[in-house]
Amino acid sequence: MLQAFFIAWLGVCAAQASPGPNLMAVADVALDQGRRPALFVVTGIATGCLAWALLTALGLGALFAAYPMLLTVLKFAGGGYLLYLGIRALWSMRKGRGLMVTANTGQLSDLAAWRRGFVVVMTNPKAALMWSAIATFLLGAGLSRWEVLLFGPIVAITALTIYGTYALLFSTGMATSVYDRFARIIQGVFGVAFGALGGALVWSGLRDLRS
Repeated sequence: MLQAFFIAWLGVCAAQASPGPNLMAVADVALDQGRRPALFVVTGIATGCLAWALLTALGLGALFAAYPMLLTVLKFAGGGYLLYLGIRALWSMRKGRGLMVTANTGQLSDLAAWRRGFVVVMTNPKAALMWSAIATFLLGAGLSRWEVLLFGPIVAITALTIYGTYALLFSTGMATSVYDRFARIIQGVFGVAFGALGGALVWSGLRDLRS
């Protein structure tokens, strides 16, 4: 079991450390709102990892195999959410405000920050595919579904460590000073990046419907 966990863990670490919606969500909140909200985004992502582990242990891979349309629905949901974030970023750039701050909402609350991280990871089709692959590998190695479930806390701890490090780095004085100087440009980059990711997911979902 330990050997299978270690091999799967290495793959998860590589996936979490690479750029993607989770990292971007942490980075934009850390730059615009500071360390505390960013760390709550990280806890939301970690909670999502536990939720995916539970779904996987309950037969997520088999469900997606039996009903592939569910993955298509997830692509539309995740793509739509990322497009929403991208539009907000570009609108904030146009108005000259921070991405997360509006005249009505002000500073992002702890709950809202946690929810941002949770929603991002739960609507990410790549997370569904990753956990399906993890389940296939671990079950193929002879582990039970309950042992697959035990892998969830390991991934959650890894998420806290990796994304927490990003949150600390992007909320340093140097990072925030750069952000203050180039806020509108950075917001534009986030807006285009979120929009590109969201558009790619929606386009993939449309291709699924056509096939």
